[in-house]
This record gives sequence, structure tokens and C-alpha cells, in this order.
Amino acid sequence: MKDKIFSVLQRVGRSFMLPIAILPVAGLLLGIGSSFTNATTIETYGLTKILGDGTLLHSLLVIMNSVGSAVFNNLPLIFAVGVAIGMAQKEKEVAALSSVIAFFVMNTAINAMLTITGQILDNGEIAENVLEGTITSVCGIQSLQMGVFGGIIVGLGVAALHNRFYKIQLPNALSFFGGTRFVPIISTIVYMFVGILLYFVWPVVQTGIYALGGLVTGSGYVGTLIFGLIKRALIPFGLHHVFYMPFWQTAVGGTMEVAGQMVQGGQNIFFAQLADSANIAHFSADATRYFSGEFIFMIFGLPGAALAMYQCAKPEKKKAAGGLLLSAALACMATGITEPLEFSFLFVAPALFVVQVVLAGTAYMIAHMLNIAVGLTFSGGLLDFFLFGILQGNAKTSWIRVIPVGIIYFFLYYFIFKFMIKKFDFKTPGREDDDVETKLYTKADVNARREAQNGEGGDAISDPVSEAITRGLGGKKNINDVDCCATRLRCTVKDASLVNDGILKATGASGVVHKGLGVQVIYGPNVTVIKSNLEDYLETAPDTLETPAETSETAPESEQKEEAERKVIDRIVISSPITGVAADLATAPDEAFAQKMMGDGAVVTPEDPYVRAPEDGEVAFVFDTRHAIGFVTESGISLLIHVGIDTVKLNGEGFEALVESGQEVKKGDPMLKLDLDYLSKNAPSIVSPVLCTELEDNQRIHLLNEGQVKAGEPLFEIEVLQ
Repeated sequence: MKDKIFSVLQRVGRSFMLPIAILPVAGLLLGIGSSFTNATTIETYGLTKILGDGTLLHSLLVIMNSVGSAVFNNLPLIFAVGVAIGMAQKEKEVAALSSVIAFFVMNTAINAMLTITGQILDNGEIAENVLEGTITSVCGIQSLQMGVFGGIIVGLGVAALHNRFYKIQLPNALSFFGGTRFVPIISTIVYMFVGILLYFVWPVVQTGIYALGGLVTGSGYVGTLIFGLIKRALIPFGLHHVFYMPFWQTAVGGTMEVAGQMVQGGQNIFFAQLADSANIAHFSADATRYFSGEFIFMIFGLPGAALAMYQCAKPEKKKAAGGLLLSAALACMATGITEPLEFSFLFVAPALFVVQVVLAGTAYMIAHMLNIAVGLTFSGGLLDFFLFGILQGNAKTSWIRVIPVGIIYFFLYYFIFKFMIKKFDFKTPGREDDDVETKLYTKADVNARREAQNGEGGDAISDPVSEAITRGLGGKKNINDVDCCATRLRCTVKDASLVNDGILKATGASGVVHKGLGVQVIYGPNVTVIKSNLEDYLETAPDTLETPAETSETAPESEQKEEAERKVIDRIVISSPITGVAADLATAPDEAFAQKMMGDGAVVTPEDPYVRAPEDGEVAFVFDTRHAIGFVTESGISLLIHVGIDTVKLNGEGFEALVESGQEVKKGDPMLKLDLDYLSKNAPSIVSPVLCTELEDNQRIHLLNEGQVKAGEPLFEIEVLQ
């Protein structure tokens, strides 16, 4: 159990590497842009002509600031997607999309609860009685301030749902929504309720954090230590700004008269003194105690930790780890962006983060004790240290004391981290075990699987359908690519002569279409599950070629004669959904349709831009690219209306959906609008099959209309045989 938990934590830690990789660059852009567009900085150093409004450099710095801010302002969403991708076992792109949907759904649900309870007013403003900083804009949605932790909640939850349901098989009527298509659906439903739950849970956390602020202001050096410990401990939850902003900007951080004005908040006091620096002997360390200590561990301490992690990396991984750690350390030193470094060890080695919290907390206290009064605009990096420490002079800031203390902290971080990493074998960057997914592809696992197949009591084949499909396609060695559309498994093979249609049809396929080296195997709407299972099987399948055997596909003459003589006991008429020219399905310019591999019916070449409901019924699904609609009549007949041939490749261009999945419609209601000029020029053909996809053994199609037909007129009938 312990090993399993540790393994999961490792995967969680690795999943953070993707979003973390962008933070150093974003941090540099944000830090440089923020520091050199600060109005106080520009005026203080007389840089108005170079960096003032309207200058080229100012415009460039504003853009850099905006680009960097875009990453940090949307960090929760970035983590939601990154964690989902990292934790998903297969079909990672589906997990990514589902996490985006779930993130918006969760925050929208929270927003709705805040509006219902009056915390957000009808005009969009926040009510006066709401604790400041607890509600913020998340991707344009006013929601609870959960920071990165909100994204992690989404990423981990969606990944769990994805891994559980991405192969789910639903009943035939709903099979289109099975497999990977089910993941965003279940994620939407689950995270609507998660949002409602968080509305009740998260404010309790926020209120507790704000209440802790009262411990700091009246406790001297100990209070500064408590402030530093709490602020750093809140970094993973994205709640640190809820805690520290009152100390920076309000009377919680103290009040002081500067130049005849009463100023509130530590940062405000520093900048007020900076503006009146000619009359200030030494800036107030009581005001700057909420940030001066950051220069000690951001410029010196954490880079020491980065060096320790690099030296502890495995030799074969040092280059990759070095690149990540160096960029993160530079961002930390230059701009004070610590998340890239902290997150690199936070979730794989929480004990190291405890050390970081303690050392950082003591740095705040030591800076206060040494009367260090270096201010900042953004964070404790070299840029602000130079501008608000060195340039102000040691007499006013005591900045020089940061250097010896910082050197001591560099070695403290370095030796403590190096000792703990080696002692407890923490999986910091460069020390990870071999990836679990990579391990699945080893030769040993293939041999183990063969032994299991041949062993007593074991299954002969773990996935007989995928194994048969692989043989039917000529073996793993013959398969180049596997994909699918709405109903077809689309594969590319190296040698088309090795494909065995008989084996493929025995797996449940209704037909096989050959197009050069492309092979389309018709399975119907549940093809997404078949594709996922096949991809899993191919990862460990023997790398062999199969020799095809000839099979007969012609039904015995006696069976054909028997069907022709069966008595018709009922007829169900299906009307045309399209105005145009009707014809027999055998004339369709596509082998799969013409040979009735996807169902029987008719074709209509449209002359009117609207596709209408052929009967009263329900829209089962509208395909993603809007080129096809699944329809179920009131009598229970399942239809597929497929506009044109190979129109899936148009990616929705030329189609406008007028209905949505699950919508009930009446006969003649418009369902699609077509751009016939565009389709005629860009589709191989606009001949449109209208198919019954689930005919019973005692049912057959009889064409009623050929030539000109209007939408709503009879097209074909289903004969029910005795």
C-alpha cells in the first residue's frame, strides 16, 4: 500500500513538470516588465525619457509584462490541463480537453452559488460584506480564489474520471457517446457538483487564513517569523496573496506618518518613504519586514537548493535536469519567481518543502532583526534588490547585510537538500524512476504476457478482439497508424495484401474498405472503444507479420433464396430528410456505403441547403464536424444521415448545426444548413447516404422513390419479415 501511494505521488509530481516548464520564461518576462514599467521607479531614477509612457521601450516592456501576466493569471487552468495530461494513462488529448471543460464548469457553478447567495450582485460587483481577496476573476468568471490548488483539484479529478471511463461501452442507442466521448460528459456533470461543494468548503479555508494575520502584527520578531512561515506554506494552495496582501496594502501591516500623511500597509509605507527619501535617514524595517527577507532565500537560498538537486541527479539525466533547474534558478534570482523551483520538489518530496518553509520563515525574521529595509514591487529578485536596495544606498536600506546572510543561506539550502535527497532517496528532478508507461513496453513484459497466456488457469488471450484485428491487419509489424472517425477504424498498413477481410469481419465489423495502403474497418459508433483497446494491445503485442488466408464471403444460395421467399408482415416508411435526387444505395461513390457495410438505405444528392427531420423523433447525436447526424424515430428506428462523402475531412466547414444532441424534433424541422457551393467544390461528392444502422435479421430495405424527391416525401420503407 505504501509503495502504491508513493508511486501515485511520483506520477503527480511528474505531472507538474509540464506546466512548470513555462514558468521560468513567464517569470522573467513578468519580472522585467513589471519592474521597469513601475511609475515610481521611472520617476525616482529619472528614466522618463527612456522608459516613460509613449517610448518604444515602455511599449515593449508593457507587452512583456502582459505576456508574463497571461501565464501567471491563468496558472490554475494551466495546471488543470497539465496535471490531467500527466495523470491520464491513454488518450491524453481527451483528458486535456475534459479538464478545460471541467475547470470552466466548476468555476461557473461557484459563480452561480455566489450570485444566488448575494455575494456577487446583479451588476457583477462584489458585495461589501465579502472578505477582501476571497473572490477573484478566473478566466473572466468571478469565482472563489483557490489559486493553483483549484487547477490541481480539476486535473487530478478529471484524470481519475478519464482513466475510469475512456473505454466505457454504452447501449447501442447511446454508443456514439461511449469511449473517449463520455469523458467530457461525465466531467461536466461531476464538476458541476464539485463547484457547489467547494462554495461551502473553501470559504472556511480562506477565513482561517485571514484570521492568522492577527497573530503577526503584535508579536515583534516572532510575529515576522510566523508571517514568513505562513506565507511560504500557502504557496502550493495559491492562497499566499490572500494572506500577505493585507499586510502590504492595509492597516493590518501597520500605519506610519510619512511627509505629513498617514500611510497604511508595509509596501505603501516603503514607497511613501522612497518618494520622501531626502527626509528619511533609514527606511522602516518594521514596514519592510513583510518582504525584505525574500531577497535572502530567493537570490541565494533556493539557487543553492537547485545546485543540490542537480548534483544529486542521475548521470544520464543530468543534462535534462540541469536545463530545467538552471532556468528555474535564474527566474528565482532575477525576478523572485519561486514556483518553478518549489514545485519541482514540493509534491515528490514534501519534506524538502517543509525545510524551505522553515528556512524562508527565518529569513524574514533575520532581515527584520538586522534592520534590512529593501522594498519591492513584484518579488524578491535581483531587479528589485538593485533598484530598491543598492541604488538607495546602504545607509537607508542596510542592503549589504543581505549578502553575507544570503551566502550562509546558500550553503544551508545546499547541504540540507543534498543530505536529505540522498538519505531518503527523494525523486527530485533527474532522480525519477523509469516511467511506468515506458516500462510497459519492455521485452520482459511481452514475455511475461506470453507466459501468462500459456499458463494454467490463465486467459488464452487478454484481448481477443484486438488480437484478431491485429492479425486481420497483417500483424503488428504491418500496421503503421491507427485512427478512427464516427464509425470506422482507419488504419494505414505497409502491405495491403496481408490484410485479411475475413478475420476483420469476424471481430464484429460490418465491412472492410481498401484504399491503397489505407484500410477502413466499419464497426459503428462504438469504434472509439475498439480503437483505444487496439492501441493498448499494440503496445505489448509481438512484432510479427501474419499471412492472410482466403475466406468466402458469399452467403449460401439456399439462404438467399429462403430470405427472398419470406412473407412481409409490416412496413415502416422513412421519409427523405433532403430535397434532391434520390437513388439506390449501391450507386454511392464510396465502397463502404455502396456495399451496405454501415447499414442499408438510400442516397440523396441535395439541391436544397436544409437537412430536415425525416420523421418525428430525437437527435441521437450531431457529429463533431457536423457532417453527420444520428436520428431515432418515434417508432425506434435508428438512422444515420451522412451528408456527402469523406466530408469529415472538412472539419465542419460548409455545415451549420441547427439542433443539438438529445433534442426532440418534429418531421420537417431543419437540423442542418449546408453551404452547397462550398461542399460541391471541396468534398469528393455531395451524394448523401440515409441509412438504417441497426436493422434486425427480419428486416430489409425497399426503395420507394428514385429521381427527384422533396424533404418529407417517402424515400424507402423497412419491410418486416415473418
